[in-house]
Amino acid sequence: MDKSLLQGILLKYGIILLIAVILLFWLWPIRSVPTGSRGVVTVGGAIRGIESEGFMIVAPWQTLNIFNIRAEEAAVENADGSTSDTQPVRVSLTVRYSIKPDKVAEVFEKYSHDGNLQSYVQTATQEVFKAVTAKYTAPDLIGKRSLVSGDILDALRKKLEVYGAQVINVDMRNFSFSQDYMAAISAKVTQEQLRLGAENKLKTVESEQKQKVAIAEAEATALKAQADGEAYQILKLATAQADALKVQNAALAQNKDVLELRRIEVEQTKASKWDGQLPSSVYASAPIPFFNVPNSATK
Repeated sequence: MDKSLLQGILLKYGIILLIAVILLFWLWPIRSVPTGSRGVVTVGGAIRGIESEGFMIVAPWQTLNIFNIRAEEAAVENADGSTSDTQPVRVSLTVRYSIKPDKVAEVFEKYSHDGNLQSYVQTATQEVFKAVTAKYTAPDLIGKRSLVSGDILDALRKKLEVYGAQVINVDMRNFSFSQDYMAAISAKVTQEQLRLGAENKLKTVESEQKQKVAIAEAEATALKAQADGEAYQILKLATAQADALKVQNAALAQNKDVLELRRIEVEQTKASKWDGQLPSSVYASAPIPFFNVPNSATK
């Protein structure tokens, strides 16, 4: 067989095979819908059905559009707002959202063919931020940030529900006011810290003074108690001594012979200690022991 004729035959069959592969690929009825998506089947632009994840048969006259229902995020940078006390405020937000599965056909027909609503979410977020911040004063926006974030989330959910989207969460970033206001806040915080420091120092001094007063009062109370005890002992001793003297005086008053008996006892004690010698010199007024001789002896 002629070589040129053989090449012509091979070329002819190669072209036929290529056309068959193209037709087979174009007419192949099996398609697949990825996880986290929905398949929107259209005929001439009109929606004919919504398919879930997995394989499906698509006729040649039908078109399969992959529609995403997974969570997406839309970033809003430097959204501007104003507080109720006319302080300008700026913030960056990140909104995470997804398309409701039962709203796929509506969203596909009205807003997006692939589930991307980023532009709608950004516009709605800016509007909601302006509306929410207008309800708060600047100090409240700082002190009640979690409450502000919750209000933005609630308002954004209601607004995006119109577009068939559900809001998962909202994160606020780079929350800031004007430089003048931030400088004023910084100065106020510094003054507050100084005031608290002075109050704490004053409380410490007052506490130390109260402690010293308590110690002094305790010491004074202890000294008074000690003095009262000593005075009481002295009083009791004096009272006992006085009572003893009263008893002795009463006894002596009732029996005068006791005095004479005591005198005799004293003289006997002196006599027992006398050595029998008379004093060598006697003064006129000095007493001479045992010279008292009864009158009967001198007669």
